[in-house]
Amino acid sequence: MDLDIDLPGKLGDPSRLIENDPRADPRMVAALQALGLAGAPEPAPVDVNSPIEAILEYGLLAEEGFNALGGVLALNSPAVEGVERRTELIQGIDGNDISLYVHAPAESTGPMPAILHTHGGGMAILEASNPGYARWRDELAATGMVVVGVEFRNAMGKLGPHPFPAGLNDCVSALAWIDQRREDLGISKIVVSGESGGGNLAIATALRAKQDGLGDVIAGVYAQCPYISGLYASKDPALPSLYENDDYFLNCSMMGALMRSYSPDGADDVDPLAWPYHAPVEMLEGLPPHMISVNELDPLRDEGLAYYRKLLAAGVDARSRTVNGTCHAGDCLFRDAMPEVYLGTVRDIRVFADMV
Repeated sequence: MDLDIDLPGKLGDPSRLIENDPRADPRMVAALQALGLAGAPEPAPVDVNSPIEAILEYGLLAEEGFNALGGVLALNSPAVEGVERRTELIQGIDGNDISLYVHAPAESTGPMPAILHTHGGGMAILEASNPGYARWRDELAATGMVVVGVEFRNAMGKLGPHPFPAGLNDCVSALAWIDQRREDLGISKIVVSGESGGGNLAIATALRAKQDGLGDVIAGVYAQCPYISGLYASKDPALPSLYENDDYFLNCSMMGALMRSYSPDGADDVDPLAWPYHAPVEMLEGLPPHMISVNELDPLRDEGLAYYRKLLAAGVDARSRTVNGTCHAGDCLFRDAMPEVYLGTVRDIRVFADMV
């Protein structure tokens, strides 16, 4: 029997854009159109094969644009009440200073879960102090958790250039600081959570903790749209979403340039601590529970799902969810346009933290 099947995204129509993909949530499309982001992104002037100096120069420009985006998608949402904020300055394991942004309920009745939040940006750009990330920590803290955002070193941009493993070392340093201050912080457990490059660092922090004999420090990992394969230049056919959703808010050429800033000489391209997608199953055995959350219209969708399946094969208590109709990180970006989607993920992180 012949079946007339329209394949999804660019697999069905190479000219398709996110604004005319029938799967896309129309509220998200309207928000992207208002920002001029509903079409294909401009091709990056650099790629994975460009000189590292050119990639680093591009990183400064890309960061400026994405930083501006972080503050405009929740302008009409109500302020988050009942949360206290402070900044701690700690010394990392490399001897560098690291700012930690601590958000906690103004009133608490007992030990709470803690979230170590690792922000997005491909481990290469953006800052934890960005208003969008500060809001995300506020929203999580308002559910009754202590949330600590770590200002890790980036591979490029304002806080760079510090390639792998600098940013991971800073996340491990933040984890140790929280663990040593459980009573002072009033916390009962630690969950590591982040999106995109922060999803990579959340997963890699758990792998590193296990490697260092500190696996019991982390109660769980909640990774959103994790950027974990490093296979963006090759568009590995094992990950069809790299084809299906290319140029949907993100494009593979830009992600390849970010990848090269994190692994400048190629020596770390398949190191599981740099790119956890490449971890062998036996390396994952004994990890704490994981939630892998992906976005339907994201080029990164399939690498997250592949990692989830690998966790299951390793016997890890792993779960996954797909946020339909959304682009990369769409469930933690569009607070004004899709509040129930945004807050649904906030609640899901809280439920996960309670369960592990």
